[in-house]
Amino acid sequence: MFVGVDIGGTFTDFVLSRDGGLWIHKIPSTPAAPAQAMVAGLAALSGGDLAAVRRVSHGSTVATNAILERKGAPTALITTAGFGDLLAIGRQNRPHLYALQPQLPPPLIPRRWCYEVPERLDHAGNVLTPLDLPALDRVLDDLATQDIESVAVCFLYSYRNPVHEEMVRARILERQLLPPSQIALSCEVLPEFREVERASTVALEAYVRPVMSRYLQRLEMELPPRCTLRIMKSDGGVMSARRARQQAIHTALSGPAAGVIGAFYLAEQAGHRQIITIDMGGTSTDVSLCPGRLTRSAQSEIDGLPLRTRLLDIATIGAGGGSIARVDAGGALRVGPESAGADPGPVAYGLGGQQVTVTDANVLLGRLDPAHFLGGAMALHLPPARAALAHLAQEMGCSVEEAALGVVDVANANIDRAVRRVSVARGHDPRDFTLFPFGGAGPMHACEVAERLDIPRILVPRYPGVLCAFGLLMADVVLDYGRSVLHTIEPATEAELQARLQQRIEQMIAQAQDDLLAEGIDREHMAFAGLADMRYQGQSYELTIPFSQQLRADFCARHAASYGHEMPERAVEVVNLRLEATGWVEKPTLVPQETVESDGAVARLGDRRAVCGDGEQRLALYDRQRLQPGARFSGPALVLQMDSTLFIPPRWAASVDGYHNVILERRT
Repeated sequence: MFVGVDIGGTFTDFVLSRDGGLWIHKIPSTPAAPAQAMVAGLAALSGGDLAAVRRVSHGSTVATNAILERKGAPTALITTAGFGDLLAIGRQNRPHLYALQPQLPPPLIPRRWCYEVPERLDHAGNVLTPLDLPALDRVLDDLATQDIESVAVCFLYSYRNPVHEEMVRARILERQLLPPSQIALSCEVLPEFREVERASTVALEAYVRPVMSRYLQRLEMELPPRCTLRIMKSDGGVMSARRARQQAIHTALSGPAAGVIGAFYLAEQAGHRQIITIDMGGTSTDVSLCPGRLTRSAQSEIDGLPLRTRLLDIATIGAGGGSIARVDAGGALRVGPESAGADPGPVAYGLGGQQVTVTDANVLLGRLDPAHFLGGAMALHLPPARAALAHLAQEMGCSVEEAALGVVDVANANIDRAVRRVSVARGHDPRDFTLFPFGGAGPMHACEVAERLDIPRILVPRYPGVLCAFGLLMADVVLDYGRSVLHTIEPATEAELQARLQQRIEQMIAQAQDDLLAEGIDREHMAFAGLADMRYQGQSYELTIPFSQQLRADFCARHAASYGHEMPERAVEVVNLRLEATGWVEKPTLVPQETVESDGAVARLGDRRAVCGDGEQRLALYDRQRLQPGARFSGPALVLQMDSTLFIPPRWAASVDGYHNVILERRT
């Protein structure tokens, strides 16, 4: 019995794989104690027999929330003398170019806990100034008097030579100030050049590691002893809980990654390799573009703090079902980024919410059926939602229905802009892609978003509301390794350099094999892909290409494809070598069923009135579970299921494929 568990801001989702079948479950999250909802859901799925659960793959927002809410461990930084202000100064980027009084996020580690120690290496890793041990002891004396729970160590050029950072750790352990797990070295967390990003990343690691470790310990105590717990990473892979304790920062942006993994897998199965995913939950919407492959980037930010780890390329906006609608000081209607969350949630939940949300607007418009929400397990209350929208409508000077349509339209416009950022802004035409909506609210808004972008086709998976949990079941173990090399490719020495780089790749593969074995992966289920970060000499940032025996030619071709030109006369640098090690895990087998053409009448539940863009109309109601492969019908309609609701406006036609996906296409 394998289970994928995704803990969101509003709901906790479960997908169980057993004997070739899939079962889903969804319960409200418990934000104060996230593991509580997880254990309750596992008990419900397993009939109370938790011992039957062999593997749990879990997407966690613990590290993310610790950073955003500044609730991580009290952390100190030990760095090279003269660089104690590294985190505060950063790269002096202005988040808002024209802001007269820019507000920069405060560093995670206050200046009083940023300690400097005399030491220095040169750019090649040679010792210029030995580590001053008496000065280090004075720093540790002061640390012992502070309420410090974790220490980050970041010296200049330690990615070339880790000796001084390792001496600091040895001295802390010798004095028994902290256990090894609470000491983070930049030479291990990010052995790459760029001291600002390296310092920020190791500081983030030290800040969240104790919090993540405590969370995982509590969770493992609730699970049966023989159950394997794996945690989703930001790059779409999973790792063991043991490794997550030492690489906690790799989970910081993992929340939406599982959904993209699940979406791309299902889309490939159904024959749609070019997709744009829209994951709309209760709090936010995550958008990603997959041009025939998963796209990853080497760097991101979290709450304005630089974070250099491999992650799926996902854009996130504050537009979800729980996003709060309001009229701003200028009289404009705004939706999000503030959210009503799970408690009290939207007004229609009847849990004490007072502010209008996107969900309330959809309830009033008739696009959510109160009798079938969450499979009928949770009631929706129209009268209080209408009363709250009436107050908003009064502020806007319009009818209640117009106010609700406005809330939905603004939410759709926000999603539209996010899709354009990951597609049009990067040279991709959305019309060449299939829109893949999921999350509890994604299918509700998919058709109207597609109309805005002129996207002709939509694929709605069988279980859209729990797709992130499904993606966790499909995620392989993925470990990443990187080393800065900073070598220029010269024609006379290209073959020699290639041989040295190949040797380094092989060294990383040897380490990765040992690590994958420790993760419980057999050798025959391992795969390795070498990568190289490269740039033209003089450029500031790199392109990542597959490692090959013709690096220069491959880089020039990728540069031309990405930027429209190449510079054959310019020298090329290999900046970093990377290795992506994959351990294939056992996955559910999806077998397509034979399609038999029908009009879907067997799934028809009746009709209801709803407001569309052209006014109030009668919508047909369909039960998703009873829609069989080959069924065809047209909008306007609502397709109801436990984990989500699909709204099909007029001018859209639906069909069900062999995998039970609903394929929507615009009628001309």
